Amino acid sequence: MNKILISLILLVLLSHCSLNENSRIWKNKENKLETSKNIKKVFVEEKRSVSEFNQGLKLDLSKIKSSNIINDNLNYYGPQDYDGRFNKIASFKFSKLDEINQLNFKPVFLKDGIVFFDKKGSIIRYDNNQKIIWKQNNYSKAEKKLGPKLKFILDNQNLLVADSIAKYYSINLKTGKLNWKKSNTYPFNSEIKKYKDKIFVVDYKNTLRCYFILDGNECWNTQTEDTFTISLSKFSLIIINEKVIFLNSIGDITAVDIETGLIVWQLPTQSSDIINESYNFKTSKIVSDGKSLYFSNNKDEFYSIDLKTGTINWITNINSNVTPRLIGNLILTISNDGYFYIIDKNKGNIIRITNLYNHYKEKKRKNINPVGFVIGKNNLYLTNSDGKIIIVGISLGNTVKIEKISSDFISEPFIFNKNLYVVRNGSIIKYD
Repeated sequence: MNKILISLILLVLLSHCSLNENSRIWKNKENKLETSKNIKKVFVEEKRSVSEFNQGLKLDLSKIKSSNIINDNLNYYGPQDYDGRFNKIASFKFSKLDEINQLNFKPVFLKDGIVFFDKKGSIIRYDNNQKIIWKQNNYSKAEKKLGPKLKFILDNQNLLVADSIAKYYSINLKTGKLNWKKSNTYPFNSEIKKYKDKIFVVDYKNTLRCYFILDGNECWNTQTEDTFTISLSKFSLIIINEKVIFLNSIGDITAVDIETGLIVWQLPTQSSDIINESYNFKTSKIVSDGKSLYFSNNKDEFYSIDLKTGTINWITNINSNVTPRLIGNLILTISNDGYFYIIDKNKGNIIRITNLYNHYKEKKRKNINPVGFVIGKNNLYLTNSDGKIIIVGISLGNTVKIEKISSDFISEPFIFNKNLYVVRNGSIIKYD
């Protein structure tokens, strides 16, 4: 009798539990199975083997002329007038910036000095002897604690500023006094460009903003698709042929009419999955020669795009978020694993690949990335995440010199008035 009773109880339990599709046990199992089907790794970097190519090829640079002419609106930085003795001759000091993972800030270079900022957002103007001419702070006590990071652009005798806490303003370059100050809804995350009476800057919501230089009032804004995360990459833009062309955090290239803010053309370069991956997605600045624009990313893609139509000219497999440089019909870039590429600008064919990190041991090399580079008369100057600068002969691709600048973050190098500058946290170093 007891055995029969126990069997009946077990039968009832089984029929109301594990065999019932509405039961919690069954539902959990189904959910687990369904979840397992949908599990997918996002932003898996496909490791591609890279090796040196044509490393014995010598480039003839005798017809390439260096100059100090820089077209900021095209991000066009070709060979510049720097001989490269590379002796440290000055240091412009400022209080160290807090909460930084990279030093992608550019000083304002003047004939008689430099303008930069410190950890509280104070703007400092130095003379050529490293003495402070004026120091001005335009932030409240609460804003200073946020450690605003500043982007600059010059407009005659005024300095225009956009920052990381959604403020933008204009100050007098001679005195440091405030002309006007405004607020945006979201912080800015791009370089600033200027055209006639307007400035252009992109915020964290992938919105291109146009402001009048005179008073800071907004003339128009153009919003592109937003993401759920904040990108680690700084957005890039160029101005050409009455258009502002910018690259947002999900790899969309958008050309906008400079007067109306209407979209002329738009080219998505990534799949829709990038919205979930944008935190790790990094791109170089856009660079243009006036006919095409060039940029690369850390997903193994280097693009050439037609300026008029927004169509792709070619794509080459190079993994890099370092700003490329143009010399005649050549493109120079550095991959994220330290290979120096020379590319044919017209077809995208790779002409030469040279390993610039061959002096590092394999284990250490994995933790080092290029920051940025400039081109002098004969040499390329590459700064790296380990605080070192590598000087490379462009003609042969050989390493000429390696020098330690800092044990911490350093910026890309800059050339101005036949001198080379590097920003490290706490000072701007000047080399002759």
